[in-house]
Amino acid sequence: MERSVTTERATADDLAATLRDAITRLNRRVRQARPVGDLTFSQLSALTSLQLAGALTPRELADVERVQPPTMTKIVGKLEELGLVVRTPHPTDGRQVILAPTEQGRTVYAQFERARNEWLARHLADLSPSDRDTLARAAEIMQQVAKA
Repeated sequence: MERSVTTERATADDLAATLRDAITRLNRRVRQARPVGDLTFSQLSALTSLQLAGALTPRELADVERVQPPTMTKIVGKLEELGLVVRTPHPTDGRQVILAPTEQGRTVYAQFERARNEWLARHLADLSPSDRDTLARAAEIMQQVAKA
């Protein structure tokens, strides 16, 4: 009995490593599929976080992006300079500001998302219907794992 548990664990460990590597590589490749522009990956990531959250304080954004506040200050400064992010006073704390994407920021975000989705859709279209069905089921399972 212990042998089968060990075998199952090794299989789960092997699958975890393989899956993590595949996710990392696919994510990296999808991130590269973007329109030519002035945004760095860090700037695009911060804009994405603001788009998904709606609005955040600079500290909250730094925490979400897992960077130090001085680094986020530089990123936000460039996004502001490009007209993609706006600062507004915090409603309850006069020492804070709230960051949110501008209309132009939302448009740029949508362009990047569209480019990424188009790249992935082109490559998925090359797969067999059976493989696409398998990936659809895998995506459902991965969503379940992500929620755990």
